[in-house]
Amino acid sequence: MNEKEPSRILIQKNCLLLVEGPRDDERFFKALLKKLGIEEKVQVIPIYGKTNLRYRLKAVVEAPKQDDALEIASIGIVRDADTDPSAAFRSVRDALRDIGFPVPQKPLLAVGERPRVIVMILPDENSIGMIEDLCLRSVDKDAAIVCVEQYFQCLHQQNIALPRHSSKAKVQVYLASKPECGKRLGEAAEAGYWPWEEKTFDQAKDFLGQVCLGL
Repeated sequence: MNEKEPSRILIQKNCLLLVEGPRDDERFFKALLKKLGIEEKVQVIPIYGKTNLRYRLKAVVEAPKQDDALEIASIGIVRDADTDPSAAFRSVRDALRDIGFPVPQKPLLAVGERPRVIVMILPDENSIGMIEDLCLRSVDKDAAIVCVEQYFQCLHQQNIALPRHSSKAKVQVYLASKPECGKRLGEAAEAGYWPWEEKTFDQAKDFLGQVCLGL
């Protein structure tokens, strides 16, 4: 299967986490769930692009279960803010409403029961950007970030066009400073390159705890 193509879903756990994905976001959140010691409680399902959310939610409704007695207790949804965090959240709400799931009034507010639904916008509900921006915030005091900024300043001074998604490019340059370069964001999470202890990740940790709440 091409990693950009949605896979079939088999519901294996009570708590589901839908991430924009595919593989990079999935690996990132699986690494954080493992760090929190709750990886066995949550099934991470990639959406394969924000425009596929409705289809993936519908697939969740129609998906077979590993155990007939298994009931979905909660659904967490992670979506990048991109250029408009409010619009990103509205699009998630619209998708939830179309499928008939509970619809939260704001991000990080859990609503409903069986399933309980909670949504997180990255890097946060008031900022433009994406998961890469969240990770860059966590390392903004790292000495390597000075070098990262100098690299992009050099590109500008040399009249070299800057990448369209600067935060994605900055993550790649930052990760080139690590012992094993060439890793992507999710692989870097698995390798322990993102400092989970930083307050930057507190919101994501609380969100994942909410996804598991009540089990």
